[in-house]
Amino acid sequence: MCRTKMAVDAADPNITRRRSSRRTQTTTPETPTRSSSKSETRLHPSTSNVTSSSYSYGGGTSSSYRLGSSIATAEASVSSRTSLSSLRNSLPENTHIYDFSEIRSATNNFLAKRFSSSSSSPSWRCSLRGKEVVVFQRKFRRSIQESELREKLSVIYRSHHMSIIKLLGASISGDHIYLAYDFMPGGNLADCLRNKRNPEFTVLSTWMSRMQIATDLSSGLDYIHNNAGLKINLVHKYVKSSSVIVTEPSFNAKICHFGTAELCGETVVEPKIVKDDKRSGEIQEVVSPESSPPTNLTRSNSRALQFEGIKGYMAPEFRGLATQKSDIYAFGVVILELISGEEPVKYKFDKEKGNHVKTSIVDTAKFAVEGDGGDESEVEWRLRRWVDRRLKDSFPVTVVEKLTRIALDCVDEDPNKRPNMSRVAGKISKLYLDSRKWADTIQVPTDFTSSFAPR
Repeated sequence: MCRTKMAVDAADPNITRRRSSRRTQTTTPETPTRSSSKSETRLHPSTSNVTSSSYSYGGGTSSSYRLGSSIATAEASVSSRTSLSSLRNSLPENTHIYDFSEIRSATNNFLAKRFSSSSSSPSWRCSLRGKEVVVFQRKFRRSIQESELREKLSVIYRSHHMSIIKLLGASISGDHIYLAYDFMPGGNLADCLRNKRNPEFTVLSTWMSRMQIATDLSSGLDYIHNNAGLKINLVHKYVKSSSVIVTEPSFNAKICHFGTAELCGETVVEPKIVKDDKRSGEIQEVVSPESSPPTNLTRSNSRALQFEGIKGYMAPEFRGLATQKSDIYAFGVVILELISGEEPVKYKFDKEKGNHVKTSIVDTAKFAVEGDGGDESEVEWRLRRWVDRRLKDSFPVTVVEKLTRIALDCVDEDPNKRPNMSRVAGKISKLYLDSRKWADTIQVPTDFTSSFAPR
């Protein structure tokens, strides 16, 4: 908590007041109300049963309207449409462009305690314009104009999904951008799966808690890829277990850092394929001016090309710029983490060879499903040994096998063979329902009574 004196004094210097449209219309029993037809209808107190309501959002109040018990007048209908339009216009769909002095004051001149040590970029939890936020510092990979920044921020800010943490605003200083995200209480998925202080404990001790997270992640990433952008397919890039917040008590998953890679120029924006039903199902390709990757690649101090990736989550074809296919690869790794509870990559010391041997979670998952062949009983035996032992062998084996195969499809070395997120989300949603049926059948019945009294 960085509510220091400087953070408290970080007032909003340039809050733009939204115009609120207010129109009122009253209908009295003595005043006839004309409908759309030529006849007139008079609303009497004894027969109309008049009700009144109004919309209000963000300080803007729309017009109130009155409805009769039998019919609504034309003027009331127009007023209702006006009130909905006023509500839509009053929604805060324009993200904040913070002044850098606000960010500096809220973070106590960046001297406040860092929010997380797991993130590669500096972050601070603080109060900004009366909201609890987490500010991340990122470096631009290419120059960006303020108009382009506002346009991208507008698209990202208008994206609403229950599995995505909201981006509230941004600020620019030199080569860095400061992104303010809504603070979400909870722990990241990596810490929930692997507690260094107590390796035998995990809050995700039931199969349904893990299926809930898998369902939320697939739904959120599907939204980012296919529904968040207007004319382009967006990319996340930072899909990993430490970038997923798990909330209690329902164990819902929230994806962090949505929009960071887009704003910093770290992705290849793919054109969206749109089907035009008006012209016999012709397929049209909507191309964005941002579709072509930047020609300049950054170099490190060692004069070598510097590719930024995440160990264990990086697709084989990754060369510095993320795509939706690389997102799907990382998502598959996270699903394998959920099932096994293991890290994406581990190094074990081999006493015979005298060196460390690399073990990948993808390789262990392939062996569990495929192995050396065998019948269904042998596959089940290998899966039970591979699945996280802290689930205490309580999970539907058929669902685990199907989910593992879906994850292995996502981590295929050939990016063209990986499924899209819409298909993956649909399959995982069905597996969630199958898991729910399984959980209902194994529950201990509670609709009985017992007595120790003599009969």
